[in-house]
Parts: sequence; C-alpha cells; structure tokens
Amino acid sequence: MCYYAGKPYKLHYACVPCRVAFKRHPGRGEHRCPRCSESMACAGHDFAAPRRRDTRAWSAVAAVLGAGLRYEGREACGCGKEPKFRPRTRAQLRARRIAASRTGTPLAEMLGRADP
Repeated sequence: MCYYAGKPYKLHYACVPCRVAFKRHPGRGEHRCPRCSESMACAGHDFAAPRRRDTRAWSAVAAVLGAGLRYEGREACGCGKEPKFRPRTRAQLRARRIAASRTGTPLAEMLGRADP
C-alpha cells in the first residue's frame, strides 16, 4: 500500500531548543521556527516528536539530528523499506556512543543500528 503516492507529502521540521515540530512542504528556502525564528532541522517523513516536557527524549532527538541523520525509512512511494532505527532514549544513545568509541565506527553510522 502506498502511503506517499499521489499527493505531495509534507516533511517534519523540528526546532530542538524550543522542542517543537511542524509539518511543512519542502521548499527552496529554509524553514524558520515561529517561536524563536531560528532555522529548523529537517527531521524526515517518519519523525514522531516527543512531548515538549520530555527533555530527555529531545536530547536523543538533538543527537540524531546533530549527527546529520533523519527519521526516514520509506521510499518516496511508501512501498519500500520499514522505518530505520533511531535511538529514542538517553540510555540507547549512551550505549551507541560507547560502542562507536570502542569500535572506531562513526557515530552517525552507529546511531542507525538497532544493536550496538
């Protein structure tokens, strides 16, 4: 079943300092946060924002977006892959940072693995 086919699908954009996320159409320019006017990071199609008061979950989101990863998984038509793993808690994030430093693997690659 196609999830994204037939209509222009909006991307999720997140402002980590304000802990908010919005869906916007991808455009030529950058998207600004309506609260702080800073540039928002593109979080991808499959991003599920944590609650605003959950600062621990937002710290994991900040690490994932800071590493240059997005919450993607499906191809443009939606028929392809399952959503990829991204750490949701600080414990998962800490385990992947330790494993990356031990093995010498780049952090961005280690954050995408389900098992460190």
